[in-house]
Amino acid sequence: MKRAELSPAGRTAWLRLARTRGVGPVTFNELIKRFGTAEDALDALPALAKKGGRSTALVPASRDEAEAEQDWLDRIGARLLCACEPDFPDGLAALDPPPPVITTLGPLDVTDRTACAIVGARSASGVGLRFAGDLARGLGEHGIFVVSGLARGIDGAAHAASVSTGTVAVLAGGLTSIYPPEHRELHAAIAREGLLVSESPPGYSPQARDFPRRNRLISGLSMGVVVVEAAERSGSLITARYAAEQGREVMAVPGSPLDPRAKGTNRLLRDGAALIESADDVLTILSGLRREGVGDSGQDGYEDRMPSSGEDDATDAVRERVAALLSPSPISRDELVRLSGAPASIVTAVLVELELAGRCEIDPGGLVRLAC
Repeated sequence: MKRAELSPAGRTAWLRLARTRGVGPVTFNELIKRFGTAEDALDALPALAKKGGRSTALVPASRDEAEAEQDWLDRIGARLLCACEPDFPDGLAALDPPPPVITTLGPLDVTDRTACAIVGARSASGVGLRFAGDLARGLGEHGIFVVSGLARGIDGAAHAASVSTGTVAVLAGGLTSIYPPEHRELHAAIAREGLLVSESPPGYSPQARDFPRRNRLISGLSMGVVVVEAAERSGSLITARYAAEQGREVMAVPGSPLDPRAKGTNRLLRDGAALIESADDVLTILSGLRREGVGDSGQDGYEDRMPSSGEDDATDAVRERVAALLSPSPISRDELVRLSGAPASIVTAVLVELELAGRCEIDPGGLVRLAC
């Protein structure tokens, strides 16, 4: 789909669809591909949810709710950006799927300069905190925006060191949901001088499942990701994985083999991440990426797809077969296609119906699990 400005009514419908319970980024993407507009997708929701096995009617987010959110954003000076519109960040628009909407607060324009993410351990060492601050400061002095997740530890140190030169905090909760609470002043400073970004509704308090979604946006906004400290099962490694999948550069700071906070970063280095010892190392890598055009915007995620003839009958035939393959443990859509023996387009259509029915959850990365 070619990106274009939405009408006021179109923006309200887009937001209503994005805020409807059971419509995650993957399902939103597929609905827009199939029906073309948010208005038409909203009209189709109840029937699709019923086909998926929903016992009660699916009620989309109301027009009043969507208009109230837009009014609230206007009052605090925030912006609503829809993924189909020209001013949506190119890096996020190119994700598969893109977040349907983001809200932003702050004066920073992320379209006119290179951005690099700095992430790492919450329980960071003193050396790690100092290095993250020095790295963020050095990048900022050379015109690079620093992106992170406003978490304790490395994230907070990177933000604090780059507020004056340009920092972007991607939040797991809504714009005004401050987490952790001790970052209240840092949150306010970024809103004044940098940029807060969220794909969650205003005031939404984050849950555990929201942090991987936040990590996907951190890497999506950035040309590269530097991991300073990370334990073996750190969320920072999720950000690094997303960066690799999105074609971003993955960089890591080496650490002592005796420190468990270096286990994750050292493994990234063994797996091919670029070794970082100073801001100059990062600047050299980012400069090379700019020359090669890495990180340039490509086709957005909303390419048109007309439903094939007989698709409804085909989904009816395999729906329960696909549902029976689901469990609380995640499984990839590709594996569901293989195990079900059905075409990928039909399995995807079935999963949309099942998510709308509240029977499954589809992660933006393509993993599917039974709904909690």
